Amino acid sequence: MSQEELQKIKQKNYAEAIRYMEKAKKTLEKAGLDEDHHYNSCRKVRNACKKAHHGVLIALDTYLLLNGMEKPKVSKKVDDYIGQIGKIDKQLSKDLDNLYHTLYMLGCHDGIQSARVVEIGFDEAYEVIDKIKPTQTV
Repeated sequence: MSQEELQKIKQKNYAEAIRYMEKAKKTLEKAGLDEDHHYNSCRKVRNACKKAHHGVLIALDTYLLLNGMEKPKVSKKVDDYIGQIGKIDKQLSKDLDNLYHTLYMLGCHDGIQSARVVEIGFDEAYEVIDKIKPTQTV
């Protein structure tokens, strides 16, 4: 692929991943916070974390493509991603493992209501998504 084609892929997929994150943040806003920094709606936290997780998967698929590797086939198992990404970037692989436990396991499955934990998961998600951030052309 040419550099121009790769740049277009980055722009398209980065925008889509960010769009999912924005949807996730809007869903969290609807969950409402109490005075102890806990969300009021477990269901909305789960939905928000699922949206954020989907944005991360878009970024990971793009990251693998940009580095000449194939994304995991049918299943989207985190171990497949961690293994593939570990061949390129060991630190990102470790970060992805942490992100999986924070955002996916605690957020999507458990519906953790701690705003601090969810915020950490979202911050980690943005760090992964930024790996495919397109360069600005002047």
